[in-house]
Amino acid sequence: MSNELLTSAEMGEADRLAIAAGPADGIALMHRAGEAVAAEILIRYSRASHVHVLCGPGNNGGDGYVVARILAASGVTTTVWTSGPPRPGSDAALAAAECSIAPRPLSGFEAERGSIVVDALYGAGLSRPLSGDPARAIDTAAGLRLTVVAIDLPSGVSGDSGKVLGEAFRADVTVTFARKKPGHLLLPGRERCGEIVLADIGIGDDVIALIRPRTFENTPDLWLRDFPVPAVDAHKYRRGHAGIFSGGPSATGAARLSALAAARSGAGAVTVLSPGNAMQVNAAHLTSIMLRKADDADDVGAFIGERRPSAFVLGPGFGVGEKTRTFALMLLSLRQAQNSAAQLDGLVFDADAITSFREARDVLFDAAHRPGAPALVMTPHDGEFARLFPDLSGDDASSKLDKARMAAARANAVIVYKGADTVIAAPDGRAAINCNGAAWLATAGSGDVLSGITAGLLAQGMPAFEAASAAVWIHAEAGSRFGPGLIAEDLPQAMLPVLRELVTARGQR
Repeated sequence: MSNELLTSAEMGEADRLAIAAGPADGIALMHRAGEAVAAEILIRYSRASHVHVLCGPGNNGGDGYVVARILAASGVTTTVWTSGPPRPGSDAALAAAECSIAPRPLSGFEAERGSIVVDALYGAGLSRPLSGDPARAIDTAAGLRLTVVAIDLPSGVSGDSGKVLGEAFRADVTVTFARKKPGHLLLPGRERCGEIVLADIGIGDDVIALIRPRTFENTPDLWLRDFPVPAVDAHKYRRGHAGIFSGGPSATGAARLSALAAARSGAGAVTVLSPGNAMQVNAAHLTSIMLRKADDADDVGAFIGERRPSAFVLGPGFGVGEKTRTFALMLLSLRQAQNSAAQLDGLVFDADAITSFREARDVLFDAAHRPGAPALVMTPHDGEFARLFPDLSGDDASSKLDKARMAAARANAVIVYKGADTVIAAPDGRAAINCNGAAWLATAGSGDVLSGITAGLLAQGMPAFEAASAAVWIHAEAGSRFGPGLIAEDLPQAMLPVLRELVTARGQR
């Protein structure tokens, strides 16, 4: 799958394996990388008066020497600036020797307005903050508002975390090779990359398969084969039954948003489980969605025994406290009970269900780890993540991707760590980074809709990691297409064209 993401170490291994397999050696791969970058520049910026190529001492700099050689041969005025010579005998040294342009020291970098900078300093493998001459070059380019084309990743951005290390270029175009890196998608790195071009330099899918990446860009290719499409003879309960817990009379809207989203995402039946004192409020707003009183655990147990739901959402608007913890632990124990009537496909805990365990984290984690516990998806934003995983939240050395993975393993749950760069992580180490969202989704109730979509897909038997990843993508795609003016109530309706396209694509597989 081309949606695999490679860490810096995995990319190095991909290079090694590709060279070992032949026929291309290291300098041949470098030639291909430089040719791909040069081609983008010649197509996009054919009228450029001057191109300044900034070369570091490693392979990224070697790519830059190839770019400079090709541009000069094409008649483009080209200057090479270097932060240091390549290591003798390296592929970068060979590329530098092939380039007839005498390099100038980066300490003297200067440029004129309207020129173009090719950032070939450090790429994805940078592990320390930029300072000194590279930092001054970044400031010069920014001050002159120069167009920047970055090779692999803008220098100063970590390829593994997306963090800006000291200073970093803000590229207009970033050309990377074989596969994207996490730093291309994680913020703030994603904002520094501009348009990302993925170039094929001959590192094949067979080589990537040997590495077995565990990180992915969240696109339909990741989960479409598991996306539920009802059979011709399906009836409503065969399509899954989702139960959504409602809060009290003044806090019912979140559950209804979640319930409508579960129904829109394909669950054949959806029931709002309401406190008795909120029944009339909910009844006034529900039509196709069923309603059931659920004041205590006995009421919930009776509902489960009679209706055999396959997924639940607990948390949106429900309230923080002992009742929430009791309901959550009851749901997590359902598959452990002998002769249980319920065979849950999954649970979604969001909002108050997460916050209710901030002082009882181990109780939640122990319950989720017990054999036979139903699959659990938790969907925290930054604040909720910090309440449940305070040590991980405060770990500045770890990336959002790392934190989500560690949280998933600790909680034995799929963690949807929400934000503009939402990360979905599974207990088995798989993780996906989402990047099709838009700022319009930052509106009250949006997360309740996401929980409902996830539960609707779980109710239809979609595996938890795939269901969560699909829900995040569908939610973001619907919001992005709707655009300005979006409120949470719009999202279930905005999902319809997205769902139709997915069903069509699923049928074509």
